[in-house]
Amino acid sequence: MPGTIGLTGSMSGSAMLSIFAIALLQSAPMMVRRRFPWAVTLVIAVGHLLQLAFDGLILPSQISVPIMIYTMAVYGKRWQSFGTLALGFLGAILATFTLFSPSQYSPEVSTGFTADMIFSFVGLALLVTLSWTFGDLARTRRLAMKSLKDHADRLENERIMERALAASDERNHIAREMHDIVAHSLSVIITQANGARYAAVKDPQIAIDTLKTVSDTGRASLKEMRRLLGVLRKDEELQNRPLPSLTDVDDLVEIARNSGLEVKLETAGTPRKDLPAGAELTAYRCIQESLTNVLKHAGTNVVAEVLLTWTYRGLDLRITDNGRGAGAIKLEGNGQGLLGMRERVALYDGTCTSGAQPSGGYAVAVFIPYSED
Repeated sequence: MPGTIGLTGSMSGSAMLSIFAIALLQSAPMMVRRRFPWAVTLVIAVGHLLQLAFDGLILPSQISVPIMIYTMAVYGKRWQSFGTLALGFLGAILATFTLFSPSQYSPEVSTGFTADMIFSFVGLALLVTLSWTFGDLARTRRLAMKSLKDHADRLENERIMERALAASDERNHIAREMHDIVAHSLSVIITQANGARYAAVKDPQIAIDTLKTVSDTGRASLKEMRRLLGVLRKDEELQNRPLPSLTDVDDLVEIARNSGLEVKLETAGTPRKDLPAGAELTAYRCIQESLTNVLKHAGTNVVAEVLLTWTYRGLDLRITDNGRGAGAIKLEGNGQGLLGMRERVALYDGTCTSGAQPSGGYAVAVFIPYSED
């Protein structure tokens, strides 16, 4: 075996001081190895090169070699990691030649000298390889965890954006609902109140019936307003109240008739399949908005016609009147109600057109197709 110089052996004070300085150079930089991994690796490499001046010297501070190889494999850049691995193999070769130099053997044991060198290099190289391999596995796991965290953060950001978009869509939906409810109900109430005021002079009974219609309309509108506000308050009981559908069109027409508007309602054809609840609500709101516009803009002694036609492709709606079509055409593209109708119908891949009729009056045509699953 090679002669190992111990720290407690017969050495001069300057040699002991040099050994202590080398050991300090090999170990002290380890405290900042994660912050400056490549710089620490180079300093430790210099410390081990200086150690070669003491043939056969083994120091406890040499444990820093496998630690730094592991650290560089985990935290260093890829080229730094492979560079440290190469330095580790170079150190294994130099250590082997230093520990088992031919000057320490007699010629008779030259065969043993070769075997010891091989075993020494293989052992040191295996230590270097294992240190780098475990570090590279830790690096792979760290990067995978970082990738998963980044992916989770992106998903969370996407969920936040989706919630914001959903909240914006819900606000737009509520705004359209509020417009439909308020515009229609107030139009009916104002018309009925004016009629009741004039009828009260000649026939109080008519005034009483008219005021009852005003009361019923106001009560129904208040109920729908509470439902919408319940959505904002997340009141489960109010949210679960049923939304209007095509089965409620008769009641809607009856309210318009009680307001003094003559309305003819016709239904043709048989539905091939049911429309979604949202599509039925859209059709209901289109009829409601159209009748509200007739009450507000078409004038007196007006007759409105509502035609629902079920075809193979979907539902055709047509609401016409014989009022002031030329004046009503100013509504085209300006009123929020008509814009809301187009937006609602577009959500279900339908179409909505409106305009004055050549024969007089105004017409609204809506088509809502079946949803094909």
